[in-house]
Amino acid sequence: MSSGRLDSVGWVFLLLGVGMLANGIWMLVGPHGWYTDLPAAVPDTGPFNAHFVRDIGCAFLTVGFALVWAAFSLRYRLPLAVVSAFFLVSHALLHVYDTARGALESDHWQLDLLGVYVPAVLITALTVFLLRRETP
Repeated sequence: MSSGRLDSVGWVFLLLGVGMLANGIWMLVGPHGWYTDLPAAVPDTGPFNAHFVRDIGCAFLTVGFALVWAAFSLRYRLPLAVVSAFFLVSHALLHVYDTARGALESDHWQLDLLGVYVPAVLITALTVFLLRRETP
C-alpha cells in the first residue's frame, strides 16, 4: 500500500490512530486539563500526577503512531496491529478489573465504553481478521 491509498481496514486504523495521537498529545502538553476535563471521570482513579499522565501519554502516542503506520503499510500492518491490540486490551482489562472489584463506581462501565472498550474490541477484531487472512 505504498501508493498511499487506504482500504477499509486502513481507514479504521487511521481514524483510531489519529484519536490515540490526539489523546497522547493532550496528555503530554496539558496533563492537568486532560485529568480534569476528559469526560471519563479520571479523578475517580486517584490523585493527579502530571508525570504519570505524561508517561501514559507516551503509550498512547506509541499506539497512535503504530496504528497510523499500519493504516498505510500492508507489509507491517499485522505486527503493528498486534502490538497496538496488546496495549489496548491490557488497558481495557485493567479498567474491567478496577470496575469489577469496586475500585471504580459502576458508572465507569458506561464512561469507559467508547474510549477504552470499543477501541480494544475493534482493534482485536481487526487483528484476528488480519491473522485469519494471512493464515493459509
